Amino acid sequence: MEIGIGATLTTDFDDAVARAREALKERGFGVLTEIDMQATLKAKIGADVDRYLILGACNPTLAHRALGIDPRIGLLLPCNVVVRADGDTVVVEAMNPQLMVEVTRNAELAAVAEEAAGLLRAAIGSLAD
Repeated sequence: MEIGIGATLTTDFDDAVARAREALKERGFGVLTEIDMQATLKAKIGADVDRYLILGACNPTLAHRALGIDPRIGLLLPCNVVVRADGDTVVVEAMNPQLMVEVTRNAELAAVAEEAAGLLRAAIGSLAD
């Protein structure tokens, strides 16, 4: 099983972030958190890294369904979507929600994970050049 669902864009970083946010929104995901890894690593340990942003995306309907099946699923929420510079391109990747089923070994989560994966594939797929 693939760990992520991704696309490579030939655009600037800020455009990729804006496009990713809009694509997620169009499929029912909100961005609850944003972690700027470049700024954080520079501030905390003085490390210089390429631009790297982690968006904590959540589809409330799917999250509610998953929590109703297994309250521990919050340990794996929200769905992380990474936007990272990679040379002259920008990579946008989302964690494959089907990993929730593998990690928890709870087959009841399969339908929720499949729906979430489909929505994330559509969102990320819409970004591809």
